[in-house]
Amino acid sequence: MLRPIVAIFLLGAVVGSVFAAGVEFARAAEPATTISIDNFSFTPATLTVKAGTTVTWTNRDDIPHGIASSNNAFKRSAALDTDNSFSFTFTTAGTYQYFCYIHPHMVGSIVVEGTTGSNTTRQ
Repeated sequence: MLRPIVAIFLLGAVVGSVFAAGVEFARAAEPATTISIDNFSFTPATLTVKAGTTVTWTNRDDIPHGIASSNNAFKRSAALDTDNSFSFTFTTAGTYQYFCYIHPHMVGSIVVEGTTGSNTTRQ
């Protein structure tokens, strides 16, 4: 009686491990579309993505920051406390300059390419 239960448990563990590895592999294959806000800077400072990509800024600092477009290409974020995020989907090719509206010396840019071309790049 105990043998079938142990066998089912082990089979479940193996299947779960294979599934988890597949999920981790899928995550690694996705292009990086996040920008970290830390130590009064954006990382990466320049991010290149395809049109239709959603970019997410996440505040890792222990003080608030806010994201705003230099030319009002997108609506500015609310103030982001630690671990808060703001996302925007870029649908049109071009270069988008942005800054922290609380600390205007903090600047970055998003380069949006047409739907053909190279993969997402970070600088």
